[in-house]
Parts: sequence; structure tokens; C-alpha cells
Amino acid sequence: MEPQFVKIKETCLYVSNLERTQAFYEGKLGLTVISFVAGRHAFFKAGSSVLLCFNPAVTKHETKLPPHFGEGKLHLAFEATPEDYEAWKTKLATENIEVVHEQKWGKHFRSCYFYDPDGHCLEIVETGMWERDE
Repeated sequence: MEPQFVKIKETCLYVSNLERTQAFYEGKLGLTVISFVAGRHAFFKAGSSVLLCFNPAVTKHETKLPPHFGEGKLHLAFEATPEDYEAWKTKLATENIEVVHEQKWGKHFRSCYFYDPDGHCLEIVETGMWERDE
């Protein structure tokens, strides 16, 4: 039998201002900070996953670990229960975060898109979107 992955445990974004990033992900979205090193990174707990936000100008020159760096706007999706989906849209509006698009996927699932301060495209998808056939 081939080995299987359980899930993607962490994902990474590259950001230009860690304090602004912390203010957005912790202050506006309510994620818990699990590590903050000024000038280097901010790590956040998102359910059972971890969101790593690195300063690429610093981390691309590391030698202890493989360098963590990149550029450009990336995409990631947060998962929420159908019951919490509308509450998340309300929270985004309360925090003056514009939902730029809402998508209905087949008959069962919805998602909405918005941007973080670095222009990364964030999405909230309803639980189960990838687990069952539509």
C-alpha cells in the first residue's frame, strides 16, 4: 500500500510587513499567534493547520533550514461549517474586509473571496466541499 498524506499541515505566504499581517490575521480574522519573530515571521493557528507568514527578504538567505521565500500573490482557502459561513461574511463586513466574489459550487457549497493587506487571495469554503461528489 502506498503511503498517504493526512492533510496539508501548514501553508506559507510571503508578506512585506509582519506587524500589518499580524493585525489582519489575528486582529481581524481572530487567528491565534503561535510564533512571532520581528522582521522574520508570524505563524498563526487556523483550526488544525498552521499559516506561516515570512518576510522573504530575510528568510531567503537562511542557511540553517532550506530558504523560505517567494514572491507574487498567492491563494489559500479557510474551511468553515455551513452554519459559520454566513457569520464569517458578517465578520468580514464588520472588519471592513470586502468580499470581492461569492461562488456557488454545484448544488451544495458556497465560497467567498477577499484579499489580505499584501493582496493574497483568501477564500472561505464550506466544510465538505472536496469530500463528496456533487
